[in-house]
Amino acid sequence: MRFATFDDGTLDGRLHLVSRDHRHALDASAIAPSLLAALQAWEAAEPALRELAAALDAGRAAGAQAFDPARCLAPLPRAPQWLDASAFLNHGRLMERAFNTPPIPDFDTIPVMYQGASDDLLAAHADVPLPSEADGIDFEGEFGVVVGPVPMAATPAEALAAVRLVVQINDWSLRALGPREMKTGFGFLQAKPSTAFAPLAVTPDELGDAWSDGRVRLNLHVALNGERFGEPNGREMNFGFGELVAHAARTRRLAAGTIVGSGTVSNEHRAAGSACLAERRVIEMLDLGAARTPFMKFGDRVRMQARHPDGRDGPFGAIDQRVVRFERHAQGAR
Repeated sequence: MRFATFDDGTLDGRLHLVSRDHRHALDASAIAPSLLAALQAWEAAEPALRELAAALDAGRAAGAQAFDPARCLAPLPRAPQWLDASAFLNHGRLMERAFNTPPIPDFDTIPVMYQGASDDLLAAHADVPLPSEADGIDFEGEFGVVVGPVPMAATPAEALAAVRLVVQINDWSLRALGPREMKTGFGFLQAKPSTAFAPLAVTPDELGDAWSDGRVRLNLHVALNGERFGEPNGREMNFGFGELVAHAARTRRLAAGTIVGSGTVSNEHRAAGSACLAERRVIEMLDLGAARTPFMKFGDRVRMQARHPDGRDGPFGAIDQRVVRFERHAQGAR
């Protein structure tokens, strides 16, 4: 199943199903008003949602409308919790060099994870207002999962079984603010503004063979201002999502709707390119002696879309966002 959330003026939006060819959408709010509500009542809602999705794909669903991804909010405009890992060792090691920090103890055996803000998750086609170019504006292409209830001390197998949906993420970062916050020992706050999501959240079966061992084996194509930036594949995660979710649940329960991210998708082979500016800048420092690629300026645009290795589009749709200057009078409350 492929879920989208349309803006209906409520905090959680209105739940829609989207056809496999991404041409049509169907209001599913009679089954569950929002995606969060569906996740909270998954055992009861899933059979009816699957039946409706089958009718939509077969062209038998009354009320289907043309699907416009620009109408979508984030699949979950707000979530009970947003946790982001750094599960690609290549990226993590490069970031240690970037920030001149000592190696993280047990980095290859114990997942690294922080808790981000989950109250204001961004739509895939929304402009991203930020206060200053001097903050080092960066994108980070990731994959993630959304879980049902996860008990404390769940095993990786139990945690993986709790995965309900897979998502594609742009975890915006402000690199100039990160080093100080990391040194405090309290983790990120200002360095991590609101996170953006591709229009569709999908059940793992929609990925076919690309969902294996708790990993999304798709290429994440990233373009900056229309120019190719990279297409690293999600298969090189050191920890699968079962391990990441189990790590998050070691000492506490996770509520239905919790999102867990992979961290920046990164491949050891340089030809794959990168999914964030900071990684490319570190590579330039290592190879050329200095970083040459600047961080983003107001008006810059980043596009991300997962694709199969054979070139077929993945199931999430595209993130396509422009960075703009924050204007206080334009700020809305949610």
